[in-house]
Amino acid sequence: MGFKMGIVGLPNVGKSTLFNALTKTAAAQAANFPFCTIEPNVGEVAVPDGRLHALAKLAQSSQIIPTRMTFVDIAGLVKGASKGEGLGNQFLANIREVDAIAHVLRCFDDKDVTHVDDRINPVEDAETIETELMLADIESIEKRTAGLVRKIRGGDKEAVEQDRLLKLALDALEKGQPARSVEISEDDRVAWKNLQLLTSKPTLFVCNVDEDSASDGNKYSQQVEKMAAEQGAGTVIISAQIEEEISQLEEDEAELFLNEMGLSEAGLDRLIRAGYELLQLETYFTCGPKEARAWTVKKGTLAPQAAGVIHGDFERGFIRAETISFDDYVNCRGEAGAKEAGKMRVEGKSYLVQDGDVMHFLFNT
Repeated sequence: MGFKMGIVGLPNVGKSTLFNALTKTAAAQAANFPFCTIEPNVGEVAVPDGRLHALAKLAQSSQIIPTRMTFVDIAGLVKGASKGEGLGNQFLANIREVDAIAHVLRCFDDKDVTHVDDRINPVEDAETIETELMLADIESIEKRTAGLVRKIRGGDKEAVEQDRLLKLALDALEKGQPARSVEISEDDRVAWKNLQLLTSKPTLFVCNVDEDSASDGNKYSQQVEKMAAEQGAGTVIISAQIEEEISQLEEDEAELFLNEMGLSEAGLDRLIRAGYELLQLETYFTCGPKEARAWTVKKGTLAPQAAGVIHGDFERGFIRAETISFDDYVNCRGEAGAKEAGKMRVEGKSYLVQDGDVMHFLFNT
């Protein structure tokens, strides 16, 4: 599995420029006026992971298949979106379909790029979007709780549980807190996710800074970092302009360009890594002469469920998993060396997959 991240923000904050750069396409029309993105643009990118290439070299794999991440460029929200202002209803529906939100905030000065509110204040921009999402959630909850009354009277246990969770969310929202601030028990997590509340989505604040601030940020990004820390959220500093320039370069040229800018890696790498941390994801590998491949799973995934990411039959007929850690695979120069050194482990159904595991599943058909 990969994951789907929605790129949101006010108009003209650099969402479409960032999307174009990340997906190396011009599918999203980046223009200096609101609502230049009418339909959500969807792009898939390979998740960069140097470990995969190292494994492929040792296994002499003829093909390298990275895991993939989906970005959705969602048109700019404005104040009043929860009531249908701008293209609000359509945009809010698009947000419900993503796993996480990358909230792009304008952290640069540029007189040639207009701001919808004629001022540069990323914290207020964030509050504008959050308020609209919270208002939309409140309206949704009120409608849904009203619709559950008859089922609850009839003793429908599922309706009772749904009503309980909705009221927990509503209580937080009415206090001015997003639904993701509610502490949910492990038993309730699936039902909670199925509520599809907008403010329950894990959120990452993306500070879009000018080129000169790409390395260390600026006064605007510092304000965002302070706000994010108070909310327990993460931040990433990116210059969409730099990412756009990098996307047009060959790999060796891009590396030189990054070095000149004082950057150790592209913004895409930082954004994906932050997204993985946000959604508590990790990667395991399968490799051999035919292919070296990366697979994404949630942290805490058991071996049979990890096998099921490849194919459902692998999970249903799971017997065991032959497992080598990435470091052992590399240090022993491959699978044969790891076996000889006693570094290959045989793991059963209760094994929790670790990031970097190189796995081979045995199963009954």
